[in-house]
Amino acid sequence: MTDTDAYDVLVIGGGPAGLSAALNLGRSLMRVLVVDADRPRNAATLNSHGFLTRDGVPPHELRRIAREELAAYPNIEVRTRVRVLELERTDAGGQSDAGSGTDVGGEHSRFTASIGRKDPSEVVAAHSVLLATGLRETLPDVPNLRGFYGISLFSCAACDAWEMRGRRLALIGTTPDLADRARLIARWTDELTVFTLGADTVSTAQEAELTAAGVAIVRHPITELVGDRGRIEAIKVSDGTVVPVEGGFVRPEWETDLSFLRDFAPSVDHDGHLVTDRSGRTDVPGLYAAGDAAIPGPQQLIVAAGAGARVASVMVQDAVGIASAH
Repeated sequence: MTDTDAYDVLVIGGGPAGLSAALNLGRSLMRVLVVDADRPRNAATLNSHGFLTRDGVPPHELRRIAREELAAYPNIEVRTRVRVLELERTDAGGQSDAGSGTDVGGEHSRFTASIGRKDPSEVVAAHSVLLATGLRETLPDVPNLRGFYGISLFSCAACDAWEMRGRRLALIGTTPDLADRARLIARWTDELTVFTLGADTVSTAQEAELTAAGVAIVRHPITELVGDRGRIEAIKVSDGTVVPVEGGFVRPEWETDLSFLRDFAPSVDHDGHLVTDRSGRTDVPGLYAAGDAAIPGPQQLIVAAGAGARVASVMVQDAVGIASAH
């Protein structure tokens, strides 16, 4: 494979971060390939909120509009319903300083990627790679939770709490930040019940503080979510208590999937999230990250899109040797 066959940038992931980065890279005359498995974390969400000019638009519609806009650029290609099965470094020379990014357009930051569904159908080369893969989500262990998720139970308060303001709400989870999330969600309701599923995740002191603020704590495991067609009406717990609710939030756990990387590994933090500098560079030369993959926990779509645009700008500057912030 010759150098002229290589893409300037391979973008892995076709959400707001990846598509925004591709648009800005393409407009800077980069030859870009976007590979999107088309299995977004927010697939269950009916409408997205907080995105200026697109408030209330379904996430899949945002992606459709973005792909339609990218199609106007002959130097941007988008492959959907396939994924990067393996990503390898094929450096021709030595290593540059970790995280410097200054060799993006040179021989030291070459990558090859096997692309396909289950088996490789194509191998491509790229001078640099942007990881915009988002996060893999694990919901709390609650019966039939998937039947309500994205309809009346959500994970992002900034995205969906406005529509449920003033209602009787639930917060379900076992993560260490559950009490903090309860304080946040209490902005939108005076009737909030926190379900800890039997986990010792809310301390006695936190419970006292939340109770004083009007937030109820239920420590028993949930045995049933009651409702119809995704609209929750009540929550039953193991001691027989039934708590009426009209909506709510869950606190999933998230992880970054880097299983497709071969023979190299960027640094991750103690929660498994990619570590980058403030410009999106990982400590692997030529490898960048944007969106949820680079920021602990999911962000609003508009935040992810902005991150993609920012990293794209940095990648262009790095490609021409302009020093930019680390």
